[in-house]
Amino acid sequence: MTLLVTGASGYTGSRLARLALAAGWQVVGTYHRAPGEVSGVDWRQLDVRDRQAVRALLRTVRPRAVVHAAYARPDWAVNADGTAYVALASVEVGARLVHVSSDAVFAGRAQPYTEADPPEPVYAYGAAKAAAETAVRAIAPDAVLARTSLIVGDRDSAQHRLVLDLVAGRRGGTLFTDEIRCPIAVDDLAAALLELVDSDRGGVLHVAGAAPVSRYELGRLIAAYHGLDPDRVPAGTIAGSGLPRPARVELDCTRAATLLRTRLRGAPEVLPAGGDPVDQGKV
Repeated sequence: MTLLVTGASGYTGSRLARLALAAGWQVVGTYHRAPGEVSGVDWRQLDVRDRQAVRALLRTVRPRAVVHAAYARPDWAVNADGTAYVALASVEVGARLVHVSSDAVFAGRAQPYTEADPPEPVYAYGAAKAAAETAVRAIAPDAVLARTSLIVGDRDSAQHRLVLDLVAGRRGGTLFTDEIRCPIAVDDLAAALLELVDSDRGGVLHVAGAAPVSRYELGRLIAAYHGLDPDRVPAGTIAGSGLPRPARVELDCTRAATLLRTRLRGAPEVLPAGGDPVDQGKV
């Protein structure tokens, strides 16, 4: 009952590692720069860009399953090549593979995307994640590709840190009112991933939150969650930024809602106002 989690020192990977340990798994977690803080994990340093190192680790550990949560923006070698190496090594040792993908593979449209919709990336990170999906489907057809969205939950989330920095004036920028996503709670995502490890389901599955919101609306929810004035969140538009970013990317998670026990909550439910107030004097 060994589970290998790549990127276990990261936000999602660490939550998954804790949950798996509590469920009785032996967890081997990889990190790139420094081990994570989850006690009970067998920490191993790994650069997923090194094919031979990936292969050697999996041949040593011989995990029953692998959750590939390691990624780096906007590194093609990590996101695309590294994913292919993890898939190849997983197949070689007979491990079940759950690959964490992203809604960044889509270009954006008015209608929700289902699992049947092919990737159509419009920027570098999305292209790398789409290439990773292609590699996994070719190398490990029985693997699960769990497409998710913005990940929220507490101050360790990149989304929360961004909003706190914007409100405090520690960084410039705006949150787009015309960029729609389906944010998911990190605990819901981790629980869903562990369910998929224990299942025999394969293929693409959309695992995101129930409520589509704009990046700006999400910022306001996060500010209020931390007891801050949501009106201090700066607003902007993709159109005004000139960035090659998809606008509305809503994942249809009907299939996940049917298959999984884990309820995929929306951001308004996950982030109630005043849920985790910060020291206003430090913001």
